[in-house]
Amino acid sequence: MGNLLEIDNLISVDNNLNKISEKIQKGQRLDFQDGVNMFNTSDIHSLGKLADYKKRQISGDKVYFVLNRHINPTNICVLSCSFCDFAKKKGDKDAYEMTVDEILNGIDDEMNEVHMVGGHHPTWEFDYYIDIVKSIREKHPDLHIKGFTAAEIDYFHRRWKIDPEESLSRLKEAGLTSMPGGGAEVFSPRVHKLLLPGKSKASRWQEIHKIAHNQGIKSNCTMLYGHIETIEERVDHFIQLRDLQDETKGFLAFIPLQYQTGTTQLTDNPATPIDDLKMISIARLMLDNVDHIKSYWVTIGEETASIGLNFGADDLDGTIKKENIMHAAKAKSPGGLAREKMVYLIKEARKIPVERDALYNEVNVYND
Repeated sequence: MGNLLEIDNLISVDNNLNKISEKIQKGQRLDFQDGVNMFNTSDIHSLGKLADYKKRQISGDKVYFVLNRHINPTNICVLSCSFCDFAKKKGDKDAYEMTVDEILNGIDDEMNEVHMVGGHHPTWEFDYYIDIVKSIREKHPDLHIKGFTAAEIDYFHRRWKIDPEESLSRLKEAGLTSMPGGGAEVFSPRVHKLLLPGKSKASRWQEIHKIAHNQGIKSNCTMLYGHIETIEERVDHFIQLRDLQDETKGFLAFIPLQYQTGTTQLTDNPATPIDDLKMISIARLMLDNVDHIKSYWVTIGEETASIGLNFGADDLDGTIKKENIMHAAKAKSPGGLAREKMVYLIKEARKIPVERDALYNEVNVYND
């Protein structure tokens, strides 16, 4: 699987990519216009080579995955975000609320991580979330518990007047070990006003992640793309994430989340596989201080996700077992992938599969 890809002789039909290639080889940071130019390029092949070169500098030929379970404790939510097919109101036919026992029954000893996000429930008190985390920790003392988006942490403050410093501290004491990256969708004020007016704003999302990082709680970061956002808004999102990572160094990975049209139908032109590969590549090249970029098979499907491993991604996320939010929006990916399938998809991309824990400690390397 070779040494680092040499790109000195890479000559693109897009002169902007040639200039970007020179910057990358010199270790120079890409700027806003570079990001716009990469989204506008038609030379996806050269863009992918540049991203794969950058990825190999960070993690070589290794590609990571985790044995995990996504748990969405409730889909009842006080918000009515325009892009969301998951949220329901109390009394809706498909509304549900999980008990602690039901949550525990969905976790087994083989898993390395449980990932919890859910709706902004109108009546669940904060102590119930503490009970969930405590109960998981007591039954599975070695399990990594990743839970609650910055939007949920902000909701705890708005609903129960519990400051993020306190809620995160109490959750950490109960057993929380990291946070997911969702909740901000796109940092653009324009998009926020149109699609998620009741949700926490970009500045609040960043503030809460900064608080978490200062408390030693690592997190991921994301971007929801392929709806009404512009290229310029995507690039600005990357730069804001990069600036925060410069300050806190608390982000573990970036996950591009393709918008699933579902029944919300915000666009007549949903993201294509080319769009998905561009997002992965540009994320790798713009986010030079975030170690890992995921090719998130749940939203883009197995085939594109495997190709994405040669376009800058070094992580397929996890086996998940069950996931409700994207599949409520009719995501076409299978509901869960087993360890053997993850290894197969990574080897198909001519990479080395590495089973990891939630903090990227290596559990098993599949060299054979």
